[in-house]
Amino acid sequence: MTPMANSKDQNKLFDDIHWQMDILQNIDVGLVVMDEHYTINVWNSFMQNHSGKAPEMVLGKSLFEAFPELPEAWFKHKAKSVFVLKNTAFTTWEQRPYLFRFPHYRPITGTAEYMYQNSSIIPLLDSNGIARHICLIIYDVTDTAVNKLAQQQANKQLQNLSRTDHLTGLFNRGYWELRLIQEFKRFDRYEQPSSLIMLDIDHFKKINDSYGHTVGDEAIRAVSRSIKEQVRDLDIPGRYGGEEFGIVLTNTNGDGACVFAERLRTTIEESTIYAEGHEIKFTVSAGVAELDEQLHDHRQWIEKADQGLYRSKEAGRNRVTLLP
Repeated sequence: MTPMANSKDQNKLFDDIHWQMDILQNIDVGLVVMDEHYTINVWNSFMQNHSGKAPEMVLGKSLFEAFPELPEAWFKHKAKSVFVLKNTAFTTWEQRPYLFRFPHYRPITGTAEYMYQNSSIIPLLDSNGIARHICLIIYDVTDTAVNKLAQQQANKQLQNLSRTDHLTGLFNRGYWELRLIQEFKRFDRYEQPSSLIMLDIDHFKKINDSYGHTVGDEAIRAVSRSIKEQVRDLDIPGRYGGEEFGIVLTNTNGDGACVFAERLRTTIEESTIYAEGHEIKFTVSAGVAELDEQLHDHRQWIEKADQGLYRSKEAGRNRVTLLP
């Protein structure tokens, strides 16, 4: 080979290395090359720009020395299989939102607090086929993550709307009855105590006729607020229809449900609502039925609690009745 040919080959080699390095530096993903001791050998512009750390600040240092907040045990476990098995390992933002907590500044996804990331760890084999280095690739997937999270939130809101009574914020009748059936089946299987309260507003028609439906609606909302304040997370409160409410008290026997219902009744009796320039006081009546083996389906459970409610009405209203 002539000296001139040799010179051309060297120039071509340098050119090849130059544009390869140019690609590595300007590609829109993070690239970090590390050896078996996790010492950083390559740190591209993406990593520099998003971390705020120039190459001279990290090259020659351990990844965990440069970024002590990284999950060291988790990452080493992930990387070990790459070194040993020479297989690429992957992580998605849904498994771990990010590896490096980089701020995110895109205007379209400005609501994101940080950059959501997917990552890959690739083995780099030497001439003997041994993986002595690995390449960590960081992908910015914030747009995808934010859009998916927004869709999930929208679906959750739609689901809540389909379950919720718009006036009271309690479960609507359809969803409440579905939960009642589930509780009935749970008792049938595990025989854990559960009680149902059916409750309605006394003389509600008179409230509507005297003050109008706006005031009637406020009375219904006032009862629902009192219910929400007193139920537990495991309880199942719903608007059964009109001015009538149903409350399933899980893991609660009849006596315990009566204590709850009486406390609720007293709270409402002592309350005053202000609507349309009127100051209104009213009461509620309730029936309580504890679930037992004699009830063959959820409808009988509702009927039994309703019977207790009717007895409260017949006995003068503003009271709680537990059917034996």
